[in-house]
Amino acid sequence: MWKMGIHNCYWIGSGCESMDQVLEASAGSGVDYLEVSAAAMEGLDPGQRERIRQKALGLGLGLSANGGFGPETDIASDDPAVRRRGIELAKRIIEGLSRMDITSWSGVVYGAWKMLPAPGSIFTADHKKQAWEHSVNSLKEILRTAGDYQVTLSLEVVNRYEHYLLNTAEEGVRMAEETESGFCKVLLDSFHMNIEEDDMGEAIRHAHMHDKIGEIHIGEANRRVPGTGKSHMDWEGFFGTLRDIGYEGMITMEPFLVQGLPISSKICVWRDLSRQADPEGFADMIRTGAGFIRGFWAADGK
Repeated sequence: MWKMGIHNCYWIGSGCESMDQVLEASAGSGVDYLEVSAAAMEGLDPGQRERIRQKALGLGLGLSANGGFGPETDIASDDPAVRRRGIELAKRIIEGLSRMDITSWSGVVYGAWKMLPAPGSIFTADHKKQAWEHSVNSLKEILRTAGDYQVTLSLEVVNRYEHYLLNTAEEGVRMAEETESGFCKVLLDSFHMNIEEDDMGEAIRHAHMHDKIGEIHIGEANRRVPGTGKSHMDWEGFFGTLRDIGYEGMITMEPFLVQGLPISSKICVWRDLSRQADPEGFADMIRTGAGFIRGFWAADGK
């Protein structure tokens, strides 16, 4: 059976204001784990992190982490000092996550999210090659620490509007293999794949063939919760492929529904997609989505 999760950012603007409320709402929504912000966890003191770990444990809720770097810690930067800050930050994050019993960290962990070439500039294949090499070399050092703490890093393949290095499963697999680490995998996200991949099923099979699928993110093309409304996405084909390859790992719902928040501008949510739901309404959507996704597993008779 797939392990079902919900991304922490889903609850921003839902009325769940504290981490305790988010943990409780997630546990009550029928998911197996909550995906927390790696950077937010690093910013807490050890006592605060332990309290979250204990709270999740008491609720029977697992934890994973997501999120990458900013411009000042971009491990693909041309500036060695910036790369060094990113490498050292990643090492601290990994150690902190390990102490929370978190063994999976995913996201744009190969560069700075939303860091794109300046408008009007010419970004050549040589520029990309140089950034790629910086990223791989930085990741090799980070992954030695990841191996020490048994934390897997999954490189999130995103669309062209969010980063320039990894836009397809093929690119994600290639970078993961170049790190030469068994602790480096790939995160495939249906939202981004719908923009970039010619064939999502083929992309999934390619990553599986190389044993590089670390996590799956799920969202509708407009970032709503799957199963809660109309959709042009071929979910039967998508989840059927996951069934066919025998995938039994993490599937994280990552919807973004609320406008007017700092995260909304970053994600480009310009209208309310929540139907003005209250906290229970947000929980209901996740219950519906989790049931919808699990139904594709059940369709195979398992």
